[in-house]
Amino acid sequence: MSPRRDLRVAACLLSLTVTALAQTSQTSQPAPEPTPAPAPASSPWSLGPIEFSGLIDGYYSFNANHPASKANNLRNFDVRANSFSLNMAKLELQHGPDPVGFRMDIGYGRAFDIFHLTEPGRDGLRVHENIMQAYVSVKPPNAGGFQFDFGKFVTSAGAEPTETHLNWNYSRAYLYANGPYYHFGARMSKPITSWWSGGVQIINGWNNVEDNNSGKTFGFTSAMTSKKVSWFSNYYVGPEKTNTNEGYRHFWDNVLTFSPTDKNSMYVNFDFGNDKVKGGQNNDWWGIALANRYAPNDWFALAQRFEVYDDKRGFITGTAQKLKEVTLTADFKMKEGFLTRVEYRRDWSDRPFFDRGNELASAKAQSTFLVGFIAYFGPKR
Repeated sequence: MSPRRDLRVAACLLSLTVTALAQTSQTSQPAPEPTPAPAPASSPWSLGPIEFSGLIDGYYSFNANHPASKANNLRNFDVRANSFSLNMAKLELQHGPDPVGFRMDIGYGRAFDIFHLTEPGRDGLRVHENIMQAYVSVKPPNAGGFQFDFGKFVTSAGAEPTETHLNWNYSRAYLYANGPYYHFGARMSKPITSWWSGGVQIINGWNNVEDNNSGKTFGFTSAMTSKKVSWFSNYYVGPEKTNTNEGYRHFWDNVLTFSPTDKNSMYVNFDFGNDKVKGGQNNDWWGIALANRYAPNDWFALAQRFEVYDDKRGFITGTAQKLKEVTLTADFKMKEGFLTRVEYRRDWSDRPFFDRGNELASAKAQSTFLVGFIAYFGPKR
């Protein structure tokens, strides 16, 4: 073999050896660690499993009757006339049942005073007047959605929630103002079908943490929901008089909601109440409210409400009268979490009932103009 040919063979062998060594080095190195997935961002409104939310709600109300009492009659919670007022400042702590949870709403303001105005225990320890809700929840797994709550909770009755920004109008309807606000006791609820849920409540009664008698009130709730139409029906029955279990009070509340489009919603709320009087004449009252809300975009909405309320014997308002009211409300949500409301409301009675100037219960009508400001925060806004 010639020397030149030997050199060519040696060069080829060297080239193959280098290539093999390089491939061996590449395959022997461990694969790089995969980049870890970024941790999910924690909610700014939670601390571990506990979610926080809240609101600050205030307003200015002008009453054209210029009442010396500085009171807007028959209102909840815009009760102060020709004055700035703090309706409520509220903080909510909540942990959904998994299977055990809780909720507590604490706060301050005129709304909390009105909320607990008839509380039997308010002459003693009054700390509970700053607690709107406080209850524990149990939702066992594999129980078909059954949930048990015990403590103080807002009523199931009515079309309007307690928080202003969750309502269509700033002022509350007669049906809200003159119905139950809260209860203390136990409640159970369970889905019956995909569109129907039912519940039972065993409670002290209307608006009392400490009971005013030894009897108990029972509540029965029903919710039938769909995308366009829903029906909520609630019935409460039990003794509500102080120091006696005789003479039951019956209260039936119905709310029918319609959402024909994403921008337009309506509801009808009907209530009927009867308070039995042993050896006397029973007290009946009824009312109906119709409301509509149109929101053409995400920062503006218009809402209208018309209502008739018949307090036949004056059991609820203190005067036998038939009331009517119309309310027009404009919403301006200039930024998420801050809401401005401008509202006009007119109340009528067939009897002199509203304050005018220095004369109490001298007018049959009352007109108010209101501007409200609500700032709210939380995971669900």
